[in-house]
Amino acid sequence: MLTITVNNLAFRSYLDELDGKLGDLTPVMEGIGMALESRVSERFETRSDPNGSGWSPWKESTRRTYPEDGNRRLLDRYGDMLASLNHQADARSVTVGFGSPIAAFHEWGTDHMDRRGMLFANPDAGTLGADDETMVVEMLSDFLDPGT
Repeated sequence: MLTITVNNLAFRSYLDELDGKLGDLTPVMEGIGMALESRVSERFETRSDPNGSGWSPWKESTRRTYPEDGNRRLLDRYGDMLASLNHQADARSVTVGFGSPIAAFHEWGTDHMDRRGMLFANPDAGTLGADDETMVVEMLSDFLDPGT
């Protein structure tokens, strides 16, 4: 599985506070993992990245050579990549990613293929999209102070 670290000081401060008060953060990490998986799955339907920008369509060369037995959907030829989307949570972290190694080519793009972000607003910086980041911070806040 490809491992990418999200670099965000707001997350770190929430996690440090949660860790100090609760110790085992597995429940909130599990919830974040499930929520991020759901958002990534939605991106396959909307064909848009974490910033809300639409994925680039296929290049004509791809369209011409696309296998007839595929489902003809962008990033979803046979459904294998989306089916490999998963998360793993523990007491201090959650990892969300794809079991399919080709996901990295789409997340970053290549010299011959446009980037079609699924997880990150900026994969090089390890940043989430604004809506995803807000959701994670809200989930951490709610877990820390369920009365709000």
